[in-house]
Amino acid sequence: MLETPEQFWERAHNALRTPPLAEWDTWPFDGDVTPRELERPVDKEPPRHGEDPADCRECETGIEGALWHNDRWYLRPLNEPSGLPCVVLLMTRMHVDFTDLDEQHAAELGPLLLRMHRAVMSVPSVGNVHVGRWGEGSAHCHIWFMGRTARLTQLRSSFAAVWDDILPPLPEDVWRANLEHVRAALSG
Repeated sequence: MLETPEQFWERAHNALRTPPLAEWDTWPFDGDVTPRELERPVDKEPPRHGEDPADCRECETGIEGALWHNDRWYLRPLNEPSGLPCVVLLMTRMHVDFTDLDEQHAAELGPLLLRMHRAVMSVPSVGNVHVGRWGEGSAHCHIWFMGRTARLTQLRSSFAAVWDDILPPLPEDVWRANLEHVRAALSG
């Protein structure tokens, strides 16, 4: 049986639970955690940035500041250092969303994912690379590569994105050196 968002909310809003977080070695917090109240479904999804290509900041800036690019794709860093050694985004030069990739973009994506993963993994302080596509904030296709710090096993798993926000930002010179390492790996 299929479930509407309203049916999902009715079933779930009074049945929220706290998983055994204290037992997870990757959980980034101490102390009790209480789930927030589950809000009711909204009437319609809120618009994402860039739904109108004329308002898309990615289309506006294009390959400016890119670490790598070709005719259809580019790899860019965040605008400023974050907590993990390397966080970069693979993006399409054409204004399309992930689900709207044409056959050529789709065919290129697999090899590009591996190439970008290897480039981020080559940063000496990176122990693993998490690849993600959330797509909630922007209608322009973007795929995240989050290089987690080597040998800090507490930063493993899906909480690496949370740790990226918890950890202090990298010093500017370290951040830039890591990005240059990625650029060099992609130019070879």
